Amino acid sequence: MRQTKIDASRSSGGFPGHCGFLDGQMLVAMPGMEDTRFARSVIYLCAHSEDGAMGIIINQPASKVNFPDLLVQLDVIARDDVIRLPNKAGAMQVLKGGPVETGRGFVLHSNDFFIDNSTLPIDQGISLTATVDILRAIAKGSGPDRAVLALGYAGWSAGQLEVEMQHNGWLNVPAEPSLIFDTALESKYERAIRTMGIDLGRLSTQAGRA
Repeated sequence: MRQTKIDASRSSGGFPGHCGFLDGQMLVAMPGMEDTRFARSVIYLCAHSEDGAMGIIINQPASKVNFPDLLVQLDVIARDDVIRLPNKAGAMQVLKGGPVETGRGFVLHSNDFFIDNSTLPIDQGISLTATVDILRAIAKGSGPDRAVLALGYAGWSAGQLEVEMQHNGWLNVPAEPSLIFDTALESKYERAIRTMGIDLGRLSTQAGRA
């Protein structure tokens, strides 16, 4: 695996314009989703505007990657210090956040942690930070109360997400912090749909209709 980089030079200005729309909501892939990369995926939308959209898949684990090993690869800690990590850091999830910039890390976290010019407050008490400084804080036990690390993200160009939603590719639902941060990845898809009071079987029969 190549070294995962978190670009410390990028600030919130590097994301699509943060001005409303579906910011802070979740996208749930409809049963008829044709793109296999997003089948049964749940995405937390970090930014959505007329310029495009950016989000993090929150229910797909990164393959053969764990947080302590990433800290060592990034020289945040030495290999011998892994056993000294706080329990919360040692157990932190690493997600496959999407197909764009898969070598870059993005931390979704509670809003009790903030770095000037690096942290993007979103909604519902959720923020996004993409600099290595947050990893150092987590390793020291001084990071946010709740956090997940995602490798890569999902991105849409201007108008692309709107077209996909019009073609029944996605259902948007309110965000639930418990869905973002809990470790039961395999059940997040069904739970996200249930937040709207929708039965998955009924949704399947409606998929693909105009």
